[in-house]
Amino acid sequence: MDATRRDQFIELWDRYFPGAELPISFYYTNAPPPAAPVPPPAGHRCIFADLVKVRTGQSLCFDARAIGCFGGRRYVGFSDTLTPDFEYFLSCGIPGKLEGERYKKTPELVKALLANAPKFQAPGKFIVFKRWDLLEESDEPEVVIFFARPDVLAGLFTLANFDVADPYGVFAPFAAGCGSIVQYPYLEGASDTPRGVIGIFDVSARPFIQEDVLSLAVPGNKFERMIDNMRESFLITESWRKIQNRIGKTRPAGRGDFKHEISNPKQIRNPKHQ
Repeated sequence: MDATRRDQFIELWDRYFPGAELPISFYYTNAPPPAAPVPPPAGHRCIFADLVKVRTGQSLCFDARAIGCFGGRRYVGFSDTLTPDFEYFLSCGIPGKLEGERYKKTPELVKALLANAPKFQAPGKFIVFKRWDLLEESDEPEVVIFFARPDVLAGLFTLANFDVADPYGVFAPFAAGCGSIVQYPYLEGASDTPRGVIGIFDVSARPFIQEDVLSLAVPGNKFERMIDNMRESFLITESWRKIQNRIGKTRPAGRGDFKHEISNPKQIRNPKHQ
């Protein structure tokens, strides 16, 4: 990661999105963990509970054992195994045996969904998450993930569509929360026309995210273009300035009513504004 490029984005982000939370990023590696390894959890644990730490400035490294969720291991590419009776788990359940999440109406719909789902195998033993300002020369971020409230998300959405001809520079697939920030945007990086991915609509992941926050994840090659476009896009117009002025004035992203809450909401804002 070129430090000059890293700092260039931070300067532009602070100019056009004052006070907004910096993005995090991830990359895969087979090298010894360059960040704090996450120990295997004692039981089920959603990866978003750990990503709160990354958002507040702690870099983390996961291997397959460190992800305490079948879905999480699958969507970061460390496993292709599904839980038994997954088509019932995601839909109506099995009376007396399995409670269904009811995210799809029937098991048959789940089977059809899985038949068309992308295949993904992690290209390394470890996945490393770091906040953008903590990236070092040796890091090569493959996806950049924003946790954004509506005004910031609107700006990112518009910027991601700035240099594409069709109206689908961003899309929102039905997916687990980790699928929307890892699997889908990573795979988009191999496309001739990579798209951004809006996500964390997953009801099971929402308790670990503030109530007014969604994600937008973009592959690194698209993110590079977004950086280059910032100074000639709508971000320099009076229309954006009206939004920009209130981004810095609004309250920090709320804590919400979730278990693994952020102890100090101000920690997840741009460090320059702490």
